[in-house]
Amino acid sequence: MHSLLPTDTPKDLPTLLAGLKLIAPLLDAMPDVVFFIKDMDARYSLANQTLAERCGHSDPDALIGLTAEQVFPTGFGAQYTDQDRRVLRQGLRLQDQLELHLYPARQPGWCMTHKLALRNPEGMIIGMAGVSIDLQAPEAGNPAYLKLAAVDAYIRANHCAPIRLSELTAIAGLSVAQLERLCKRVFRLTPRQMIHKVRLDAATELLDGELPITEIALRCGYADHSAFSRQFRALTGLSPSAYRNALPTHHRAAR
Repeated sequence: MHSLLPTDTPKDLPTLLAGLKLIAPLLDAMPDVVFFIKDMDARYSLANQTLAERCGHSDPDALIGLTAEQVFPTGFGAQYTDQDRRVLRQGLRLQDQLELHLYPARQPGWCMTHKLALRNPEGMIIGMAGVSIDLQAPEAGNPAYLKLAAVDAYIRANHCAPIRLSELTAIAGLSVAQLERLCKRVFRLTPRQMIHKVRLDAATELLDGELPITEIALRCGYADHSAFSRQFRALTGLSPSAYRNALPTHHRAAR
């Protein structure tokens, strides 16, 4: 496997893409992983089969030359492209970003996103690579699962109220460091991310209806509309109202 991978830092993006052709079948064989490479204009230069299918295409080549803003639903795509351009402009590395994605052909789904600016041997940025991994079900076979299942159940039952980390450590009988480590291992999330996810799961379901956003904020454990909007935007890139507007109208009408 190692011999299939490029061993030298590529001088430019075409050189990198040529090297990756050898492992393209592996990239296309991961149904829970979105992989892509983009050029300096944030346009897809390579996309795997999973990304293409989630965007309603049978062939990844359909995405080549397009930005996320041209591929994803209104609002979401613009946010992804803005993020891409920041990575390219500033040479950023984004890691373990919990994000809620809305694909044109799918229901909303949670993933962990990683993005990396690509550099040539002289250190100049030549493009970027990104991976989004679907958030999997917790590892029920892990010995710590029973303790953490009680933590998860408590979060789900009390997400409409403030939740302190000390409450979760008391339930699990663990220190803060132990709780953080085991939650990452079993749920692939930190305790704070678990709380955010449960609240945003409830919020996105309510946003698919007609309830006022201020009422949704209160029902999901936020002090006010402003606090809800800040957290929602941090995980989706959109305001709650923009997310509501981005949802398929036929889906909301069917409720």
